[in-house]
Amino acid sequence: MSNLKHLKRIIGASIIVALASQINIGILNTDFRVSAGIIFFALFLFHYKDMKPIPMSLISGIAVYILRVIVCILGKDDLKDVIFSYQLEILFYTFYGIVYSLLIKKINRDRINKLVFVLIVSDLCANLIEILVRIIVEDAQFNQKIIITLLFVAIVRSSIVWLVLTGLKYYKMLLIKEEHEKRYTKLLWLTAQLKLEMYWMEKNMDNIERIMYNSYELFEKISLRENEDSWANRAVTIAKDVHEIKKEYELAIRGIKELTENKLQDEGMKFKDIIRILDETMKREIRHLDKNIELVFQVEENFYTSKHYYLMSVFRNLIMNAIDSIPESDKVGKINFIHKVQEGQHIFIISDTGCGIDYEDLEHIFSPGFSTKINYNTGQINRGLGLSVVQDIVERHFEGRVTVDSIKDKGTTFHVYIPRNSVEVDSDEHIHC
Repeated sequence: MSNLKHLKRIIGASIIVALASQINIGILNTDFRVSAGIIFFALFLFHYKDMKPIPMSLISGIAVYILRVIVCILGKDDLKDVIFSYQLEILFYTFYGIVYSLLIKKINRDRINKLVFVLIVSDLCANLIEILVRIIVEDAQFNQKIIITLLFVAIVRSSIVWLVLTGLKYYKMLLIKEEHEKRYTKLLWLTAQLKLEMYWMEKNMDNIERIMYNSYELFEKISLRENEDSWANRAVTIAKDVHEIKKEYELAIRGIKELTENKLQDEGMKFKDIIRILDETMKREIRHLDKNIELVFQVEENFYTSKHYYLMSVFRNLIMNAIDSIPESDKVGKINFIHKVQEGQHIFIISDTGCGIDYEDLEHIFSPGFSTKINYNTGQINRGLGLSVVQDIVERHFEGRVTVDSIKDKGTTFHVYIPRNSVEVDSDEHIHC
């Protein structure tokens, strides 16, 4: 996220905190007040993981101070009596952010039950510091009851944050469950339809075998110069049969396209969700192949795209190539997936420590049918369509490009360049909550 965008988010959150701080109560007949602002402050820190607590706390404190001064002026109250008291709001929020920043490093902030203790300690410490300053500057007497009161306030406010976060967590889990049920229903329906299309394709396999037999039989008769008067009819029959099979496959392909492009109605996906799915599935594939490979993802920026299927296909092909290139051995292989954003385009770098590609083969690897993967035990050769499909998708659907660098026995690195405007869409246009 850019610094300007980050600053705007902090200022926006601070304004909300300042507005919430107007809900407050006084304690023990003093100028000391506790407000609801810190509840919203804690919620923002939890929700925006990239938001730095200390700058956020300082700006929030200033926003609370300014708003209270404005309210005091509009209410025609005596500003001189409360100006110092209001300034200490900045001190409270700043120390809250400092204590929170120190403690949150020691726990996983997604563990809400542990987070609540960090909030209680942060709240109590910040209030005690504010009270201490008031006692020193205003020469006020220390009242032991206020510590118990502040502890109670810290527990109540932190508990409210815990209740809100827990409620949101279970609400999100409910939404995810409902979404999974919908997707599962669609998947069952899709599978049933695909099975039907596969039936017709499998049925045509028998027809293809029959045509191959007829073609070979015609070839033999032509070679032996037998039944020359039947050659033309046999050739026409073969051509008609091929045409019928072509029509059947056209219908099957059309049906599959309709199923995958229209019926599922998947409007889009966040890039980090794509990476999460890739991370899970590719690591499962590595375990299945019993290879010792470390797969690492580094994502610079999250974005929303409606071309998630194409991105998934591109990345899956490149990662599978990387996995295939790393031999089974005791040595740990490594695959890095790095995402960068530069000069209006996304750059995806997939590198591996595999066997590499011969220099003379590099210019051919994107050609359909070309493959360097041969199983010498079985004699099977890879179809060689993966990289040609990758290049076709990137160039046709994303208006991007793919480059490759490789050193034999050292590894291979693919760079995928995709313009931002060809892959990103506004999530607000596709998500309705």
